[in-house]
Amino acid sequence: MSPHDLTNRLKTRAAELGFALAGVAPADRPPGASRLDEWLAAGYAGQMQYLADRRDAYHDPNLVLDGVRSVLMLGMPYRTAEPVAAEPGQGRVSRYAWGESDYHTVIRDRLHELADEIRQLSPEAKTRCVVDTAPLLERDFARQAGLGWIGKNTLLISKPASDGPAGSYFFLAGVLTDVELAYDEPFAADHCGSCTACLDACPTDAFPQPYVLDAKRCISYLTIELRDHIPEELRDGLGDWLFGCDICQDVCPWNNKATIATDSPYEPLEGMNPVDLPALFDMDDAAFRERFRKTPLWRSHREGLLRNAAIVLGNDPTPAALPALVKGLADVHPLVRAACVWALGQFDDNAAMAALRSRVGVEEDEQVLAKLTS
Repeated sequence: MSPHDLTNRLKTRAAELGFALAGVAPADRPPGASRLDEWLAAGYAGQMQYLADRRDAYHDPNLVLDGVRSVLMLGMPYRTAEPVAAEPGQGRVSRYAWGESDYHTVIRDRLHELADEIRQLSPEAKTRCVVDTAPLLERDFARQAGLGWIGKNTLLISKPASDGPAGSYFFLAGVLTDVELAYDEPFAADHCGSCTACLDACPTDAFPQPYVLDAKRCISYLTIELRDHIPEELRDGLGDWLFGCDICQDVCPWNNKATIATDSPYEPLEGMNPVDLPALFDMDDAAFRERFRKTPLWRSHREGLLRNAAIVLGNDPTPAALPALVKGLADVHPLVRAACVWALGQFDDNAAMAALRSRVGVEEDEQVLAKLTS
């Protein structure tokens, strides 16, 4: 089978599997490799040390799959329902994490079907499936595969077309193979123009300049990747975001025409759009595992999610949240206790102050105690 015929078969199969975007790029050094080096040198990666640790692989796809020649890049839409405004005591979750399953699992299973297709048609082929877990610059390869351009908010944006989605509400994934496929033309244009909506809307000023993200200030990083205390100067900017953030996508004009996903795994579960925050403080490790183990929220771990919940409750104090925050003062994890100390300090309430004073004599963690007595 010729590279052209094989590629067409794979793209047809990808569409059947729910991938609305499909394109092929050569497995060369990605154009963004030097920008990655500059970004890491600027310290914008925060605690994501794994990015620097795998720098060589980001530069050379052969370190991801030996002998790789082609990268089949794919996009799967995840926009479903519209977000419901959070009321006091509730927190918002990024759209991609509303569903019943972790997108990694959903997409990986379908990628393996594509890989099987490659090996059926080319039995000696080697493949590797990637869903943002391997050291691959997906957005660079997606642009090289003709899927779209990298916007000022650093996300890949697809232009409306008869055979593909618009906007940025889609997951990127890829199949690497040592088989030669027919390569698509890179997407050369940048359709952001003079628009700065995404940059202007970011409440934590996470974009030091267009096309550059300082992850240390990004709400998604702060609520998911950060394993430490959220810097106090950034807490107000979190607003009501419990997990992730969609602000820079919500304001993007290209997402006015974003494709609606039809896959049920991405439909919001009851209680996820938005989430009741006080109830989270009643969850021990077993309950947390039962509710979130198969969802993206598992990545924050219980202590991270409760830390986030406390910050959101402190940003919009409501009396109904007081019992949960007081309970959080005795949580097993100091990260949760410290966040609850801060949150209760935002209340103009005698009960909140009394709870804080009563904790001073029993708190053993030095960092939490310092926050209690500051």
